[in-house]
Amino acid sequence: MHFKPKLIAFDLDGTLAESKQPVSVETGELLAQLLAHIPVAVMSGAGYTQMERQFLPAFPGGAHLEHLYLFPNSAARCYRYQDGAWKSEYDHSFDPFERGRIMQAIKEALEEVGLSEVPNPVWGERIEDRGAQISFSPLGQQAPVDAKREWNRLYDHKRKELHATLTKRLPDFSVKMGGLTTIDITHKGINKAYGIRQLVKFTDISVAEMLYVGDALQEGGNDSVVVDTGVHTHEVFGPEETIALIKDMLRHAHNPPPSI
Repeated sequence: MHFKPKLIAFDLDGTLAESKQPVSVETGELLAQLLAHIPVAVMSGAGYTQMERQFLPAFPGGAHLEHLYLFPNSAARCYRYQDGAWKSEYDHSFDPFERGRIMQAIKEALEEVGLSEVPNPVWGERIEDRGAQISFSPLGQQAPVDAKREWNRLYDHKRKELHATLTKRLPDFSVKMGGLTTIDITHKGINKAYGIRQLVKFTDISVAEMLYVGDALQEGGNDSVVVDTGVHTHEVFGPEETIALIKDMLRHAHNPPPSI
């Protein structure tokens, strides 16, 4: 890649790791090397506690975590590492009324499109309240990757129907498909594009100087919302391609990170 960004934002599932699987030690070490040169952001539909389990343990000691930005819940929240701890920069959580509306809409939409019957087996809760995001996963939040791939192959058309139905029922919320099976709901306008714009405020780096890396940048994909911001994008097809991209970036990285 000839473009040399001053900041790179990554998707998590399907990009830095397989769906809800731990980020590899190799990826963590490469990201740590990248953080020595430029700020890095990670944007995911995953909640913060999942990112703590899935993503952060991959980093070696001494990594420049102060240059890392975490955007869980599809950028409805943001965390930065300050004074030895992760601290919230903002939190767009639902109030009780909004939460009730969304839960009722999911229940009615599932019945409408024929997905209300709980499959067997199921791995964990199908509807997860992440505070700033509510997510529906038909096989449960902890379903193995192989099971999700098979469900996607057989029923992704049903997920698209569910997405369309929820979008009609919740016009004042943002409804996005994520990963292989999930649908994520946040406040209107709160998505990864919002996260990109927040990075400009946090870093004084322009959108034109950033790169977004994800596995679902095609129209309708959960990364596609960033395209309208004007950010440079690079689509990958799994963690191995992301590793290759980071290695290429490191070969051309010479400048220290800007002061933040």
